[in-house]
Amino acid sequence: MRFQNIRCTLALIALLLSLKSVSQEFSISSPNKETEVKINIAENISFSVYKNTKLILPQATISIDVNSNTLGSNPIIKKTKNNSVHNNIQVPIPLKSKNIIENFNELNLYFKQDFYLSFRVYNEGFAYRFNTTFKNDITIDNEQLDLKFPKSTTSLFPYEKSTYSHYEQTFTQVAIDTLEKGKFGAMPILFKADEMNILISEADLYDYPNLFLESDGNGNLKAKFPKAVAKTEPVEGSSGDRNLVITEEFPYIAKTKGTRSLPWRVFIASARDKDLIEQDLVYLLSRPSELKNIDWVKPGKIAWDWYNANNLYDVNFKAGLNTETYKYYIDFAADYGLEYVILDEGWTKSTTEILEFNPEINVKELIAYGKKKNVGIILWCLWKPLDANMEQILDTYADWGAVGIKTDFMQRADQEMVNSYEKIAKECAKRKLLVDFHGAYKPSGLRRAYPNVISYEGVHGNENNKWIDDVTPTHNLILPFTRNAIGPMDYTPGAMRNAQLKNHAVIFDRPMSMGTRAHQAAMYVIYESGLQMLCDSPSSYLKDKKTVEVISKIPTVWDKTKVIEAKIGEYLTIVRNNGKNWYLGSMTDWSEHELDLKLDFLTDGANYEATILKDGLNANHYAEDYEVEKIRVDRTSNLHLNLAKGGGVLIIFKQV
Repeated sequence: MRFQNIRCTLALIALLLSLKSVSQEFSISSPNKETEVKINIAENISFSVYKNTKLILPQATISIDVNSNTLGSNPIIKKTKNNSVHNNIQVPIPLKSKNIIENFNELNLYFKQDFYLSFRVYNEGFAYRFNTTFKNDITIDNEQLDLKFPKSTTSLFPYEKSTYSHYEQTFTQVAIDTLEKGKFGAMPILFKADEMNILISEADLYDYPNLFLESDGNGNLKAKFPKAVAKTEPVEGSSGDRNLVITEEFPYIAKTKGTRSLPWRVFIASARDKDLIEQDLVYLLSRPSELKNIDWVKPGKIAWDWYNANNLYDVNFKAGLNTETYKYYIDFAADYGLEYVILDEGWTKSTTEILEFNPEINVKELIAYGKKKNVGIILWCLWKPLDANMEQILDTYADWGAVGIKTDFMQRADQEMVNSYEKIAKECAKRKLLVDFHGAYKPSGLRRAYPNVISYEGVHGNENNKWIDDVTPTHNLILPFTRNAIGPMDYTPGAMRNAQLKNHAVIFDRPMSMGTRAHQAAMYVIYESGLQMLCDSPSSYLKDKKTVEVISKIPTVWDKTKVIEAKIGEYLTIVRNNGKNWYLGSMTDWSEHELDLKLDFLTDGANYEATILKDGLNANHYAEDYEVEKIRVDRTSNLHLNLAKGGGVLIIFKQV
């Protein structure tokens, strides 16, 4: 009996040792050795992340459910492959920098169950993706990403009530262990643990739904995906032109090719706030351009009608949705070198009959008039009627001579909608049309494959001034570190009615912004977008020409970008270079801010004329108070600038 007990004990020890031996650990580090990802393969697949040997992400557990089987459950490694890359990427439409250094270490783990995992670790962060190798098409029921953060973790969390959304939320500061179960947010989401920032999003998103993150109520987060949509119906009592109800969903999140790569899950990690802005990981992780010739893709600035409700004055015609009004916009754009005018909602016969124009607006005449003045016309349209008759509609707009579309009210992030984005980009590219997505989810890499995708909304921007009072300077200073850090953002700056908090009011047809005039002007350097709107009325700009004479000279593409100082939600100063000239934008929250600026970023040996648009002496009380001055400087010069509450500074350094 004693011998049998000993034998059983030895057998049990042997079993435990064999189970332990099944667990395998792999490690991959960034080129600078500061970031390390440790991957554990056992009964499931998990990884943890270290920054400078400090644990910043204790555990992430991942898998995908394919054809009712879980890829990642009891996985068996077949082989591994390491790779290192150091490239210089030339960006054709450089919204941040013309040249990006692509430098990463990669580990591919190949499993017996028809899939492999790719991990890439950059100095700026890391990413992973699933790759499937099935011969036939597959059904993906779900994807698992369970995240455990350190207990002290806080987040700037963009709460969503539904995955059917415009994705234009404000960011709420919250400790994640206080997040109620079921609360979720859309990407990107910023987390902070022990002074370390982790911004999470995704890249190379094709034929697959968007990722959301949902609280489990215990301080952890898990992936959430919209199901594939089976049926939609118009909202009761509506025309069904834009607002739909999803009445039936499939039980899966995607039906797709069996051999493919899923989207990258992107983690931008840094202790320095400025690094969130200077990185370009979503772009780098997305597939190269599908377009051979993009010489026709021209970024630029736009005179926009909808925000200012066509409030023209000091004119000799009745302003409104008519040809004369838009000729005035075109004249204004031509006089100030703006590349485009948008005809927003109201130019079509109705919002569903978008092949015919409002009888008061002769679109063909306006396009011809704009061409004579070197101003292109971009046409707004709703997604639903566009999707129903895309080729004929785009053929018609291109035949008229329009240069692009602004498509609106997609409001979904499921697989079908993701595919529709790509189809719109592709069909517009065939006709040399730009695309500006509104009512849209965040950028996820499509613009690299289709550079004619020039901007996205998906942001709580200036238009919200028309109906709510939460577009604050603090909010404006969260956006560069979150939403704008992953791709272009059509915030639509340039408000000419500006107010401090105590005298701000919400007026739909005559909206005003919070913060100073200089705060709005600085956005033209701070915010990245291939299209930058001048959102207010041309009449307002012409009444106070000093503002438009400065902001109209700001480019929308950049050779280099450098962050001078940054603190999330509090202040930010950025300098950008275009050709021989440099441009500076600085913004602050509701606190005054002193900026001591060394100009050592300027070219050595060159002299510059600096045009400075800054807060006036009374801007703390009257937000529209500002001044413009011109001085001569070089790289040895220093500037001391005082920003008012909700204030800003915009400087053009023109080489002379």
